[in-house]
This record gives sequence, structure tokens and C-alpha cells, in this order.
Amino acid sequence: MVGQQYIALLADHPWFEVRYVAASPRSAGKKYAQAVAGRWQPARDCRPSVRDLVVEDANDLAPARAAAKAGNCAFVFSALEMGKEEIRVLEEAYAAAGIPVVSNASAHRRTPDVPMLIAEVNPDHADIIPVQRKNRGWDTGFIAVKPNCSIQSYMTPVHALLAAGYEIPRLMVTTLQAVSGAGYPGVPSLDIIDNIVPYISGEEEKSEQEPLKILGAVNGKAIENAFFPQISAFCNRVPVTDGHTACVSLEFGAKKPSIDEVKRIWTSFTALPQELDLPTAPKHPIIVREEADRPQPRKDRDADKAMAVSIGRIRPCNVFDLRFVGLSHNTVRGAAGGGILNAELLMVKGYIG
Repeated sequence: MVGQQYIALLADHPWFEVRYVAASPRSAGKKYAQAVAGRWQPARDCRPSVRDLVVEDANDLAPARAAAKAGNCAFVFSALEMGKEEIRVLEEAYAAAGIPVVSNASAHRRTPDVPMLIAEVNPDHADIIPVQRKNRGWDTGFIAVKPNCSIQSYMTPVHALLAAGYEIPRLMVTTLQAVSGAGYPGVPSLDIIDNIVPYISGEEEKSEQEPLKILGAVNGKAIENAFFPQISAFCNRVPVTDGHTACVSLEFGAKKPSIDEVKRIWTSFTALPQELDLPTAPKHPIIVREEADRPQPRKDRDADKAMAVSIGRIRPCNVFDLRFVGLSHNTVRGAAGGGILNAELLMVKGYIG
């Protein structure tokens, strides 16, 4: 699902062009169109230039090295569906071969010298890359990852409040996650139609731990996790095609903003991707909805190139201080689109040639 979304989103990209595709041995040797026949999910058709690319074996680095040497592979997007240790080894092999890896996989999210980027939240974490290269003896290669798709429906709003000077000691979140997040063919229809599945393997652990790395700081040798906010997460699979929703309650420190101040912070929030006018960056990273029944996946997931976080139901919390509902497109903002935005940021910063 994520690999296909990359192909669809890169079709008209002003900076990047798809020249090389690689997958499992069972797809190797086929044209890309043959490899995805009967399984193509994006509404937009695949470009002819990509349809006719011959799929290489991702485990064989020789074609990738040759493509890089010929100028046809400046970096790779990693959207692998393999065991975590297999992904870790393979991504490191590409980076060691001099090919930067912009990854959607979770294998390196906890690696201390690998940046886990949300471009509007922690772009400075990219500056750990020279340390990563030095630690591993790499020249032009590196690994940068994006976080779990579900946390992106609330991490940017939380960051905006922290950046405005408000402490957030504790946070509780319940996510309602679309079936596309499970890949293809994903959750069997008889399990999800007329149903909610209150368990997604590993999702709650990621939701509770990954934000602390994103909100942490580069100490010169590694990325040190933040201590707060403490997060308690419940993650549920729901019968929605695309769009992850998060119901969030958060606690402020001694300084507590008014609801109007929170809305002002979120509505006016911009960051480095907007300043740089990166091609995939939304003009408005956070969109505040005033309607009582918004955001909704079907109506709001495609807001601002499907890269914005839509926020609604902003109101006081009877247990903590503030509660709201956040929504983001999980395979665009939360996956391929977020990866492309990270690559644009890394290119502007000079890490991708």
C-alpha cells in the first residue's frame, strides 16, 4: 500500500523521478505493472514510465549500485514488508553501499543515531546524520525514518503547544485507525465490516514511545528521548478505508492556555517546510474545524494535499485540561507523503545530492 502510494504521489513531483524499483524475489524480473496487477489501490493510474520498469530483487544490491553509479539512483524510499531484523540489515546494506535510505519501516526507529522525522516537528534531528555516518564508516549513505502513521494525527498539534511554551506532562489518546494501515489485503472483511478490532499488534507501544524520541534532542552523539509527556494509548482498527483519527486528552503544567489561545496557536502554526516552500508541504499543517461533528475521515483526510492534520471538538477536559479530535491521512501524511516530505527536507539540507 505504501509503495504504491509513493509511486502515485511521485508521478508529478518537481524534484524526484522514479527510475528504479525493487521488491521481493517473487516480483523480481517482472515489469512493475505485472508485479502489482490486480493489487493496485491508488485512484490514480501508474505512469507508463514506471509501469515498464523491471522490478529488481531488493536483496541484491548490485543493480542498485549500478543504478547509483549511472546516476539513476540518488537515494531510495524503503517501504519494505519483511521481518524487522531483515529490514534492519537490508537498509544498513544500502546505506553502507553509499545509497541514502528514507524509510517508512520501524526497524531503525529506536536506533539512537537514526533521525525519526516529522518535518514540521523535529527537522533539526536530521543533523545527527554526520554522526551516524562517522559511527558506521559510511560516506554518502545514511538512514532516516518516519514514525508510526497513527501518531501523526496529533503529534504536530502537541508540538505546536510545546513550542508555544506550554508544558504537557501527561496525555491520553485513543486512535481509530483505517484498514489501509494494515496493508494489502489487510484485515479480512468478515473481521472488520460491522466491527471494531480493539487491538493492533505493537501499535500502542509505538504510540507511547516514538513521540518521546521525536520530541527529544540531539546531544552530539545520539538523540536523547524526552521524558514528557507520559502517554497512555488505546489503538483500534475501524471500518474506514483511509484516515487515522485520534481522540486526545492532555494535561498542561502550571501555565494553562485558554481554548481561544490553543486555537490561535494551531491556526497560525507553520514550520521549516512551509518556510522553505517544500513541494509536498501543506500550506497549513494544522487545520482547525469549528463544526461540532468534524473532522471526519471521508470529508477531511484529503485536506491540503492530504498532508494537513485536521483538528476539531476542541474543548475542556473533565479529567485533564484539554481534549480534541485529530485526523490525518495515514498512507499520505502518515506514510508515503511524509516520507517524500522528509526526502525534500534532507535534500535542501544537503544530505541527498
